[in-house]
Amino acid sequence: MQIEATGLGKRFHREWIFRGLTHRFAPGTATAILGPNGAGKSTLLNTLSGQLLSSEGTLTYSYLGRNVPVEEIPPLLAYCAPYLELIEELTLTELLHFHTRFKPLRPGISTDQLIELMYLEKSRHKLVRDFSSGMKQRLKLALALYSHAPLLLLDEPTTNLDRTGVAWYQEHVAATLAGRLVLVSSNVPEEYAFCTEQLLITDFGAQAAR
Repeated sequence: MQIEATGLGKRFHREWIFRGLTHRFAPGTATAILGPNGAGKSTLLNTLSGQLLSSEGTLTYSYLGRNVPVEEIPPLLAYCAPYLELIEELTLTELLHFHTRFKPLRPGISTDQLIELMYLEKSRHKLVRDFSSGMKQRLKLALALYSHAPLLLLDEPTTNLDRTGVAWYQEHVAATLAGRLVLVSSNVPEEYAFCTEQLLITDFGAQAAR
């Protein structure tokens, strides 16, 4: 998967969140989108994913040698963010079966194996609403990391995780990087230590207006 942004900008009402962003996110790379809280990292991530329309500029997606229209991006995308909700009325097993109907897991990974990877064997029949915040975050991460999708977006991925959870994240993100385009929105170094490229959102703030 490749994303090419040209002159990309996003504003809400009269306020520019970012502007003048031209960048090629190449296949097989991992880029950290950095900046202080409230600077627009999540907005940029949502715009690059196609979930938000840009106010100016263009986005071009390509995969396996062909251009991909934005409406075809969702099946190719795995996304984990604090503001994305789980279906809490389902048990863990029910949620995994529901999720994989629309977003299959990576080859060689079954739902039972995923439960083991999350260390949630004793919670397979527990309602998700009864999970701790850390268990919910590990579930969100596992669904993103182990989905069979060439585009992986992670927004503040260690939110609600303790030290053990952070180590789990670092282990499993490293195990699922190969062959993907990965974008991480963060200001916590341990969340993006594996990234080979960095993009500072404040370089494309209001002062970048042309």
